Parts: sequence; C-alpha cells; structure tokens
Amino acid sequence: MIDPTVATAPPTKARRRKVTRESTLQALPWLAPALLLIGGVVVYPAGYMFYTSFRDISRFGTDLGWAGWDNYGKVFALGHLPRVFLNTGVWVVGVVLVSVLVSLVLAQFLNKTFPGRTVVRLAVIVPWAASVVMTSTIFVYGLDPFYGVINQFLVDTGVMAQPYGFLKNPVSGFLSSAAVAVFVSVPFTTFVILAGLQTVPGDVLEAAQIDGATKPQTYWRVVFPMLRPALAVAALINVINVFNSLPILRTMTGAIPGYDADTTTTLTFKIIQGDRQIDTASALSVINFLVVLIVIAFYLRIVRPMREV
Repeated sequence: MIDPTVATAPPTKARRRKVTRESTLQALPWLAPALLLIGGVVVYPAGYMFYTSFRDISRFGTDLGWAGWDNYGKVFALGHLPRVFLNTGVWVVGVVLVSVLVSLVLAQFLNKTFPGRTVVRLAVIVPWAASVVMTSTIFVYGLDPFYGVINQFLVDTGVMAQPYGFLKNPVSGFLSSAAVAVFVSVPFTTFVILAGLQTVPGDVLEAAQIDGATKPQTYWRVVFPMLRPALAVAALINVINVFNSLPILRTMTGAIPGYDADTTTTLTFKIIQGDRQIDTASALSVINFLVVLIVIAFYLRIVRPMREV
C-alpha cells in the first residue's frame, strides 16, 4: 500500500532542476534557429562593439592594438557631451510620454463601434508601416519656408505672420523631429493598447456599472489597471526604438551645424562619418547600450508594470 504522504510530497530541488534541464534540452532543437539568429544579429555585433571600444583603430580601419579606457576618456572629454545627453533624455522621455498619452485616447476611440471603424484603423497604421526616412523627408519638404505646405498653412490660418525655417536652427529642428517621432510612434502604441482594451472582460465593466461607478471611475479603477501589461510592452519597445532612433534626426536636423540638435545615437554616427574614429564611436555605443539597460531596469523595478497580472 502506497503511503499518501509520500505520493503527494512536493518534488525536491534536485528533482525540479532535473525536470527543468530535461525540458530545456527537449526545447533546444526548436529554439536553435532563433538562438542562432539572435547570436548572429545581436550577440556577435554587440560583443564586437565591446571589443572595438577597447582597441586603437586608425582612421583607415587598422587595428593598432589595445587602448584600454582611452576611448571612453575621449568620449567623456567631448565638450558637447552634456548637451547631447540632455537632448537624449528630453528626446526619449518626451516622445515616449506624448506617444503613450495620445495613444491612450486614440485607442479608446478606436475601441468604440462606429461606421467605417476598419478604414480608420487602417489609416492610423499607415505612418508606422511607411518608411521612416520617407515620412521624415515629407515633413522636411512640408516645413520648408519657401515652398512647404505646412509653413504655408500656418501662415494662411494666421498662426504665423510669415514662413519660418523650422529646420534651420537646433531648437525648432529638434522639436519638429520629436513631433515626427511621435507621429511615427503613435500607431504601434495605439494598436498595442487597443489589443489590451479588447482583453478587458465585458462582465467586469457591467459589474462596475451596476455598482454605480461613473465612466471615469470605471476607466481609471478597472480598465487602466488591466492595461498595465499592454502599456509595459508599448513603453519598453518605444524607449528602445526612440533611444536608438537615427533616421528622423539625421533626415531633419542633419544639415544643422554643431551638436545642439544631436542625441547620443546621431553623435555616434557623426564621430564615425566625420572624424573617422571608429574606436571612440564604439565606446559611445557601449555607453548608449548600458544607459538603455539601466533605464529599462529602473522602469521595471520602479513601475512594476506586471504586478496586476
């Protein structure tokens, strides 16, 4: 006769480790193609970037040997680095925050039933599906002070007395680029939040209505907490994409002299293309990478977006 206390005893740590190891080995053949792709596209370039940041690379690409921390010293010695870091912080926080706020409103609207909703949803996704360089170029022409339709519209509606060169100075060029980044980021963020809205059970909303909750109370106390996983995905992906965004700023502010409209990403490419300092650019890329990891870690630690799940 089997002792029931023995039959129902929880597995030991050794047994759990063995089961986990066996499950991992069984799944490995199915994961191998994805792991190889990640290794070739992500791990190897990142590892080579770390390696290059500690090498002395000539302007012609010749490896002259070990450089230690000299490349990092050159990065922190750049006089314009504080302004670039400030721009990067404003760029990431501003674009992501505005994108999420606009997307929350837009997703709530697209979740309603109305005639032509499918067409509107397809129209919303166009800026995200289109080429970022193409979208940025359209805005470059639209903001031109001589023949730009956006400039002319602002003049015709009385917003401005005369055309203005938005992309001729760092501040207005940077803010214009941020507006385009929001325009490009909103579709993806909206559809992620919309997917989260459609997972909210209808009976929960009915129960809140029966309990006498107003629509704002229902949204903030019932719906919004359930959107936490969707918001987590949208915010994290936006932080990564916006932090590493290059095409918009390069297209719209690349002709502005100096570094007042640069982020760390655009500065990296200026160092590569202008100064031909691949080793210094690699060091800045490593710093960029570590900053992204720290930002994401703090976000997950402080906000704890999955705690309601």
